Amino acid sequence: MKKLTFPAPNAGSEILGLGHAQPQRVMDNHELETMMDTSDAWIRQRTGIVTRHIAGEDESAKDLAITAARMALEDSGVPAEQIDLVIVATTTAIERTPNTAGRVAQALGLGTGEQGPGVIDVNTACSGFEYALGLADQSIRTGSAKYALVIGSETLSKATDWTDRSTAVLTADGAGAMVIGATDEPRIGPVVWGSKGDLADAVLISPPTNKFWQNGREVLRWALKDAERHARAAVQAAGLEMEDIEVLLSHQANLRIIEPLAQALGLAEKVVMTDVIESGNTSAASVPLGYSKWWHAGKIPSDVPALLFGFGGGFTYAGMVAMTPRKAHSAGTDSL
Repeated sequence: MKKLTFPAPNAGSEILGLGHAQPQRVMDNHELETMMDTSDAWIRQRTGIVTRHIAGEDESAKDLAITAARMALEDSGVPAEQIDLVIVATTTAIERTPNTAGRVAQALGLGTGEQGPGVIDVNTACSGFEYALGLADQSIRTGSAKYALVIGSETLSKATDWTDRSTAVLTADGAGAMVIGATDEPRIGPVVWGSKGDLADAVLISPPTNKFWQNGREVLRWALKDAERHARAAVQAAGLEMEDIEVLLSHQANLRIIEPLAQALGLAEKVVMTDVIESGNTSAASVPLGYSKWWHAGKIPSDVPALLFGFGGGFTYAGMVAMTPRKAHSAGTDSL
């Protein structure tokens, strides 16, 4: 029997470009005051959120993903036809098939020749982007792809019960995208991921309502008790110490979770992304959306270790360390 032969794997991958998209409609807390029993002061105190972006009737997670993807490709300088793999993390896809990644590839004009990119959707809710990035990095390491487009995109407003103030004050819409490519020097660390089955029902979008619901107390308890341990494991897997981390890019669930996590990790004096204030909770989109916005606004330094960490429905969590892009940010880029 012949022995199996494998292509020489790449040493690793790196971030080449970032992009984002948000609906134009902005809903502030005062608008929510007219819809339910709540107040601007209550929302700020409980969540830190001031505004959120809400998709129009004809605007879907697919549409936002495509816009963010185009921006990331332009930022990277990688021609779309060189993308070997498209992965989209979303819980709010409209179609069961084709998947959202396939629709993104179609919109970019990929797959019209003999072979198009691999297309995968990931549904692990708020940790989805980190799962997707881990899969893309591993695909590049093993030689299955050279360039990958990784996207988180959500229209949570379409799954929101606008009479439930415990969830409606949180949810929002948006997308973030990243182009990564093969490199001789690994710049994305191993993904550390997992799940907690006894909390699988703590965050739901399921029949008969198909509306977002969560056990906020259980989620908060897990975040304050266990998130630090798993985040530290991701840093350890990258062969670094916590003091090496310069940027914290955690899931934008709630400012009252982000700030204690940064404090527990000893990163409160570093760059701690708090896009939740302006963008709300966009589930799988929250990390790449905020990352791209802050990067293009010049708030994140180049060529430093950043900790990406997400957690949520399923109940799932995932994280990794990734070096920020080598090139200087394009300061002044407008938010879409």
